[in-house]
Amino acid sequence: MKPRLLLVARTRYELPLSPSLERKFAALRERFELRVLATSADGRARDDGTFRLVPRLPFLDGPLFYVLLPFRVRQLARQHRPAAIVTQSAYEAALVRLARMNAKVVVEVHGDWRTATRLYGSALRRVLSPLADAFAAWGIRRADAVRTISAYTSGLVRELGNEPAAEFAAFMDLELFLGPPALLPPTPAALFVGVLERYKNVDGLARAWRLAAPRAPGAQLRLVGRGSLRVVAEGLVRELPAQTTWTERLAQEDVVRAMDEATCLVLPSRSEGLGRVIVEASLRGRGVVAMRVGGIRDIVEDGVNGLLVDSEEELADALVRVLADRQLAERLGAAARRTVEPWLASPEQFAERLAELIRPYTGPP
Repeated sequence: MKPRLLLVARTRYELPLSPSLERKFAALRERFELRVLATSADGRARDDGTFRLVPRLPFLDGPLFYVLLPFRVRQLARQHRPAAIVTQSAYEAALVRLARMNAKVVVEVHGDWRTATRLYGSALRRVLSPLADAFAAWGIRRADAVRTISAYTSGLVRELGNEPAAEFAAFMDLELFLGPPALLPPTPAALFVGVLERYKNVDGLARAWRLAAPRAPGAQLRLVGRGSLRVVAEGLVRELPAQTTWTERLAQEDVVRAMDEATCLVLPSRSEGLGRVIVEASLRGRGVVAMRVGGIRDIVEDGVNGLLVDSEEELADALVRVLADRQLAERLGAAARRTVEPWLASPEQFAERLAELIRPYTGPP
């Protein structure tokens, strides 16, 4: 019999799944009797036998999702009887522990959990930081196993006195990015793709571009993303209209095109667990100019496949350097394509690694 597995996350899913997600979950269903507890993308409750998608609430949706999570997990676990419950973050892991299930709890650590109250959403979240930090740390310490995605996230777990049971990246659907990379464009351009939130440091990028743009005449900064800091993007386009563009959202195939039309990727994040967008840009043969933080350092080697910086002034200097030196940009891009290979995995490989991780717990729940 296949082991019974329950995945718990606040991720928003739309049914039917996209082809890429269907491949991922088909591989997981080959290995497990699978159930997934998550959020409905269209806001309506759904259950197709694999996915139980809870509705989005008109008020306090985020807080209420976590308040209700132990009850929802307990109800679904009574029906499914999982041997293991895999949670997407330390917060879900702690709440599943509070549900007092017999199943083993495996927590995934995709980044620094302390940023949730410091670099996301309202500044009022910061008041909750000490309590949230302690709750997340308790969830990690009480988990039966911890899976990390990079050397950086493994280090965060070890700081709590835990040793990760496994370290591997999540499956990333990269099919559209795998073709031969395009030549660099004639007009130098830096591309930012990400949410417009504090943890992505779009405000720092705006300040850096104001320093860089006059020194790189003809070069462009292209922003793709939406979020609470949209006013930053609006202000930058207003101040530097000839050298700045902003698009709120692009389909994945259009992201590929945007990368092909860029000289480099820029990632000014204040915190980053890994940086999937780096993997995507690397497959398109584009180097990255990025802050020397978090999991970025696990992918980017300074001077080899990108330039790492420590301040906004250095970020401006690095952007001017790459946008003005086509040979440098080509060299970084060629190395990026080669060095990203270790981060690639098929849905089947991901499912196998997950099965290996929970194998000690897949007896009768």
